[in-house]
Amino acid sequence: MYGFYNRILIVDLSARSFTIEPISDMLLSQCFGGKGLATHLLLERNPPGVDPFAPDNHLIIATGPFCGGRLWGGSRYGVYTKSPLTGYYTESYSGGKVPESIDSAGFDAIILHGKSEKPTVLSIHPEGAEFYDGADLWGMETFEAEEEAVKRFALDTPGFRKPGAVVIGPAGENLVKFAIIANDKWRCAGRTGVGAVLGAKLVKALVFQGDRVREYHDPAAVAEYAKAFSKTNFDQPGVKAYRQMGTTMMVSLMNHTGALPTKYWSKGTWEYADRISGETYHEEQEVTPHACAKCFMACGRLTTISKGRHQGLKLEGPEYETIYSFGSLCLIKEMEEVANLNDLCDRLGIDTITAGNLCALLMEAKEQGRIEYEIEYGNADHVIELIEKICQRDGIGNDLADGIIAVSKKFDIEDLAIHVKGLEPAGYDPRTLKGMGLAFATSPRGACHLRTTFYKPELAGLIPPDQIEKKAEMLVDYEDRLNIFDTLTLCRFYRDLYTWKELVEILELVTGMRRTEEELHKIAAKIATMTRIFNIREGLEAKDDKLPGRLHREALPEGGSLTEADMEYMLQDYYELRGWDTKGVPVNH
Repeated sequence: MYGFYNRILIVDLSARSFTIEPISDMLLSQCFGGKGLATHLLLERNPPGVDPFAPDNHLIIATGPFCGGRLWGGSRYGVYTKSPLTGYYTESYSGGKVPESIDSAGFDAIILHGKSEKPTVLSIHPEGAEFYDGADLWGMETFEAEEEAVKRFALDTPGFRKPGAVVIGPAGENLVKFAIIANDKWRCAGRTGVGAVLGAKLVKALVFQGDRVREYHDPAAVAEYAKAFSKTNFDQPGVKAYRQMGTTMMVSLMNHTGALPTKYWSKGTWEYADRISGETYHEEQEVTPHACAKCFMACGRLTTISKGRHQGLKLEGPEYETIYSFGSLCLIKEMEEVANLNDLCDRLGIDTITAGNLCALLMEAKEQGRIEYEIEYGNADHVIELIEKICQRDGIGNDLADGIIAVSKKFDIEDLAIHVKGLEPAGYDPRTLKGMGLAFATSPRGACHLRTTFYKPELAGLIPPDQIEKKAEMLVDYEDRLNIFDTLTLCRFYRDLYTWKELVEILELVTGMRRTEEELHKIAAKIATMTRIFNIREGLEAKDDKLPGRLHREALPEGGSLTEADMEYMLQDYYELRGWDTKGVPVNH
């Protein structure tokens, strides 16, 4: 089929072997690539109830029909597996330039199962996989590991495009349950512990390269579409805003809205927010826009720190989510300290949102006299020490490495802990942005903001943040469209540019498939239901689609609140719209 390779690579790490299997046009027409295909494969191949660290837990890396081509925002790959952090379905995405290297190997999906006997590096190419001893890379931080993997294990084959690698850091090796997979130094498949699954399989890195290119149904029309698309959208206000400040612009906006999580979810505003704002960051540091392949937004912030004890530090970032989690949540006022913590997490290979939330949880528990540990709000050195302990599983770091559910139970602070299904929320307080409460509760991977990005319509005034009625209806529309994004591997930040109408048009130009908007909705809904079926198979119940009680009990000082009754109203509305029963179980599927 146009736009697809019609084949998957299956790597058996235990046997150090591989097979290449065809994928039918019929299957691809029903679920496309990326998330749709990977979710189908997980349901088909993962044993129900499998331990996430067991050899039989499959890890899938997939690109979609828009990767490697002319369309803007398509340089993405997804990772799909059972999460060691939550025990449920997980998906995590990353951009950069490496996705095009992954795509050049010529597979719609690469499936890893089994477990290597020793640290291993895989070289993936159009003819399959090569297995290499990775012992020399084991223990390396992510930046060095990525550089060395490409240098040592890329193939010198005429016609192959530029190689790229994905790697894990020490956190993944030590099975920290929120370890990341990194590429292009600063790009990460960051949440829910996909890096720990690679670590459990003793895979340090995968190097990708090849000469394959997806064949389009109408390549001339695709080229013309891409040209017109950039001309129309390059100077759109939203695009210019991302190019000018990236996601750092969200700090001031969220603080003004009263939804900036502060002092471990006890406030929605912070008097020092201006010190960690995007405006201040761009004034005080050397910051230039940085883009993934095939992107004109350039939301990345390529930065050199210009002052303080970390002067000279170079990094891409931090993103808003890192700024909130280490800044306002931990009350760290110095942006250069937040940048350094971002860099430390990237090098060691852990998710910054979870790391910052765990540090802030301990700060709050210490302030309330409920734990004995030297950590206090605003102290960056304490956070540095704790992150290093987590990644080495040293002392209290060993407890934190197992995630928020385990550590809150151990220290009897479950009433303080803010999470859904074991995953901490991103920086949008649902007591102010009530639709984000529904988004956090219903996301299959836990309290995730990216499945719907529903803060966008609430902040833009498309629906009032306090409105409860019809909130689920709009959220389902956003979630459906972004499910299609993830099957085609499109970047979230193009959500205002690729409407349903645009998706219908480009899908036909690339694949030749003619689908109406209604048909795309049905495919997206099917994917949502498949993830739900996977989670129910793994033990998910309706009680797991709840926000932590503290967010209902405690109103924000600024006045925001979300009652359990309002949350239940939105949840039941969502279930009904999805075709699920009142317990969230799919009906007639």
